[in-house]
Amino acid sequence: MTAQPNPNPNLNLLLFSMLITTIASTSLASISRTSSLTLFRCSAPHHRRKSFACPLWSASFSLCLRRSTHRRRFSVSTTSAAAMTDVEEIATNPLLQDFDFPPFDAVTTEHVRPAIRALLKKSESELDELERSVEPTWSKLVEPLERMMDRLEVVWGIVNHLKAVKDSPELRSAIEEMQPEKVKFDLRLGQSKPLYNAFKSIKESNDWNDLSEARKRIVEKSIKEAVLEGVSLDDEKRERFNEIVQELKRLSEKFSENVLDATKKFERLVTDKKEIEGLPATALGLAAQTAISKGHENATPENGPWIITLDAPSYLSVMKYCQNRSLREEVFRAFVTRASSDDLDNTEIINQILKLRLEKAQLLGYNNYAEVSMAMKMANVDKAQELIEKLRVAAWGPAKKEVEEIKIFSKKQGAPEAGNLTHWDISFWSERLRESKYDINEEELRPYFTLPKVMDGLFSLANMLFGISVEPADGLAPVWHNDVQFYCLKDP
Repeated sequence: MTAQPNPNPNLNLLLFSMLITTIASTSLASISRTSSLTLFRCSAPHHRRKSFACPLWSASFSLCLRRSTHRRRFSVSTTSAAAMTDVEEIATNPLLQDFDFPPFDAVTTEHVRPAIRALLKKSESELDELERSVEPTWSKLVEPLERMMDRLEVVWGIVNHLKAVKDSPELRSAIEEMQPEKVKFDLRLGQSKPLYNAFKSIKESNDWNDLSEARKRIVEKSIKEAVLEGVSLDDEKRERFNEIVQELKRLSEKFSENVLDATKKFERLVTDKKEIEGLPATALGLAAQTAISKGHENATPENGPWIITLDAPSYLSVMKYCQNRSLREEVFRAFVTRASSDDLDNTEIINQILKLRLEKAQLLGYNNYAEVSMAMKMANVDKAQELIEKLRVAAWGPAKKEVEEIKIFSKKQGAPEAGNLTHWDISFWSERLRESKYDINEEELRPYFTLPKVMDGLFSLANMLFGISVEPADGLAPVWHNDVQFYCLKDP
């Protein structure tokens, strides 16, 4: 049976992007820390370079879908001699060049500051002009606003993506320096009275009913977002609001960096194979490879040494397969207490975030931050809590039953901890029970689910559901690591 493709190709692409981002990225994460998947929509096999410039992180996904042959362009006009240096920087900065695909292979830390400064300056000038000339119509407000923001948001997305996949102290420093200016511009844009009033005028105009439901949604969303950005606050409250937003952004970044650094910091060197008895061959191979990368050049999966880390593939393998209960406890405790001590302690950061979020919510007229978070969503706080309680009630009974079943099974196996199973025992004994009941071992299934087979199956499913074909396109676009795989998405 073959499903009929959705008649809307853009919707097909969006739905498939959501599917593949959820499924493929999760699968790849268990294969390699550097593996990644990049998708791009192509118009025709012989015209790939004229394809839609719509990376998934684009700020204006709908806008760029309409520009099938236009590259992202950056221009700057200046007459002063002093500005010629800026022009020379722009001419050599890959983030400021015309590109079809993000120049991941060419971007370095030195490019970040001048690129963001140049784009902020250009965006501020365009915002000044838009505020002067804005009219309450779709073509005079929404479209120029999307065009104005697209390049800045794409470049900012590229930089932050590189931070996520290729983190370094130098890149962190560059982003940390530019972030306050970026947030300042975002606040100015969000609190623009001329744009806010223009959006309200569209909604109140006689032409409102002529707009499509999608365009009505965009206008209403923009009005609500502006209110949540503080556009309606008086000067004194707005100044405090902006201070809070800046500090929250700084704290959030620091929180994430501390978690990442704490995760990287933990390394458990194992030299006695009895300590990691039970780990499958793939986990031993990963641990040995990690040891090699840390300077143990002679490490092998069979003879070690091995290094256990808190990265998901290593951590989960220990929790599910390692027979050494004390090692499971050590690794579990290290995992759940990341960033909770010494110079990476997030405790005070969490307290400050909670305090500032509450103050921000109260400035906007809400009782708590949860209400602010739900303001742009279809549900509300009460409905969310009601759903959580329904899930708890439905899951509580089966969960208790499963835990009792695990306890009985572990006792039959002679486990000394059977009468006192705790957090670092459940995954291990749950996996043993599953293997006993269903005669299924994940390691034995691995040969049937190699990466090429998984990707082929995923793409075949996408073609059946959405009528979209996906073809390998390695080499077509610059990438940040040789393990990155690039694919071209095509409509029928």
